[in-house]
Amino acid sequence: MNSKFKQTLLASVVAAASVGAAQANEVNVTSWGGAYTASQQKAYADTWKEGTVNFINYNGGLGEVKTQVESGTVTWDIVDVLPHEARVGCDEGLFEELDRDMFVKAPDGTSMDEDMMVEPPNDCVVPQIFWSYVPFYQEGTFSGAQPETIADFFNVKKFPGKRGIHTWPNALIEMALLADGVAIKDVYKVMSTDAGIDRAFAMLDKIKDHAVFWSSGAKPLELVKSGEVAMSLAYNGRIGAAVLSEGEKFVTVWDGQVLEEEWLVLMKGAPNAEAAKKFLVHASAPEQQAGQAKFINYGPMRASAFDIMKKGEPWFHNGKNIMEHMPNRPEVMARSVVANPEWWADYGDSVGERYTAWMAK
Repeated sequence: MNSKFKQTLLASVVAAASVGAAQANEVNVTSWGGAYTASQQKAYADTWKEGTVNFINYNGGLGEVKTQVESGTVTWDIVDVLPHEARVGCDEGLFEELDRDMFVKAPDGTSMDEDMMVEPPNDCVVPQIFWSYVPFYQEGTFSGAQPETIADFFNVKKFPGKRGIHTWPNALIEMALLADGVAIKDVYKVMSTDAGIDRAFAMLDKIKDHAVFWSSGAKPLELVKSGEVAMSLAYNGRIGAAVLSEGEKFVTVWDGQVLEEEWLVLMKGAPNAEAAKKFLVHASAPEQQAGQAKFINYGPMRASAFDIMKKGEPWFHNGKNIMEHMPNRPEVMARSVVANPEWWADYGDSVGERYTAWMAK
């Protein structure tokens, strides 16, 4: 066998092995679909060179997660979960605890956990994004003074018109108390008392006759654009996407927004666990955290990602400035509430029942 043939054969074997490794590194990621999952695909999957990623859509909750783990037939590897599910799932052994030392540090050497803008609840979670509930309106809706605070959302005398609100109480209770003068640091302390919940519902009563309820994320934008409501609460990402990508003239009122966390977790018994860990390391790195904001205006959890974005502005994929649409940018954090999942786990059912009854009145 001559040396040239040996080299060609060796190159072929190495190439085949590389292809085989890439095919073996196939990871199944379950997420929420739409523009959000599309941003994960572009920022994380398309930039991951060690394998391929299959995205699966779901509607949240731990039902299917439990079924897979308890039956021993796990087909999902990574799941995008809300804060409550991240905590419950880790406590119940549905998710794997992860070695924190394997994750990419910030450029200044700060560990991933120390680089996060919120304390991780356990060792199962990998940072994803912040999103928020915020009020917004269409430019030109009001003459003279314009809404600037969460109290303005509840003031139908000063800012007349219908109000769009969702069919569950999360964030609304916090916003109602802020509008009534409760300090941000005291919101959950006040909410933990019967008098505090009564106070929140008294504020909600002020807009009850003006309320138009929505349950689909696209609906508030339709309500505001059509003029059916003067102001609505919505997911900040929906508003930002309409402004940044579609040129809509929506105005966000950041005062009193309620921020929610989003996490990635590794399923217990994941069929592609080792590849999934590699993908989680990649997806949680500062560069990829910043990269997701090129495609959707949800805020990265890692503080160092903001440094990358600021240096690269205008950061959005179409050349528009993204920072003014980031829900957890420093300029708005002082008047933002970071939602408390433990509170909602303890009191959510009873408050939800009362809210359902209130809507039906």
